[in-house]
Amino acid sequence: MSGHSKWATTKHKKAVIDAKRGKLFAKLIKNIEVAARTGGGDPAGNPTLFDAIQKAKKSSVPNDNIDRAVKRGSGLEAGGAQYETIMYEGYGPNGVAMLIECLTDNRNRAAMEVRTALTRNNGTLADPGSVAYLFSRKGQVVVPKDGTDEDAVMEATLEAGAEEIADGGDVFEITSEATDVVAVRTALQDAGIDYDSAEAAWVPSMKVDLDVEGARKMLRLIDALEDCDDVQNVYANMDASDEVLEAAAE
Repeated sequence: MSGHSKWATTKHKKAVIDAKRGKLFAKLIKNIEVAARTGGGDPAGNPTLFDAIQKAKKSSVPNDNIDRAVKRGSGLEAGGAQYETIMYEGYGPNGVAMLIECLTDNRNRAAMEVRTALTRNNGTLADPGSVAYLFSRKGQVVVPKDGTDEDAVMEATLEAGAEEIADGGDVFEITSEATDVVAVRTALQDAGIDYDSAEAAWVPSMKVDLDVEGARKMLRLIDALEDCDDVQNVYANMDASDEVLEAAAE
């Protein structure tokens, strides 16, 4: 769930080592395939593909899987599906607004999966446009803290378009305009600073503060949505303290 870096970081670590690893791999592979189909199979000339590959490698997706996805997407190997992006809007418990981004080759299946996950977990599907205005498209680059301090990150990225650098526990999360995400990522590379991922995301303009019970319900709902094969990303305008999130995750 982008937009809440503390929880996203914790969840990412957990995802790499638990049973959902296969699901995570499948979503990252799908991203690579779509990026290659849209902008060509050469990462040097296709920044979206470059970033999709980087994210997959950081999540320990095997190189063979990455190479095959690039070939399928660029038409060098048979078997690529025609995926389309669909955005669903919804509400979670406590009126939390949600954007649910799907990448699917079957609209009907995606709609049914999303609706089922919402209704079974105290959520509801919302009309198009009723939630989207609460989010804006931003660039997000995640930098691990290992051996890097905030001043170095700021110095490297400020002129490239970084607007904010948030402390996410083990990482720094750099926010920029969506159009500046490649420039920010390139500036980090030029400065020799390692990064985990660089992508455009939907960031909430206002947040709903949750207590432990509210956070527990939201985490359950997000887990159910992310368990759907067609769901790529879930963005929610929830907020909660570290203590609340820790208690909710137990």
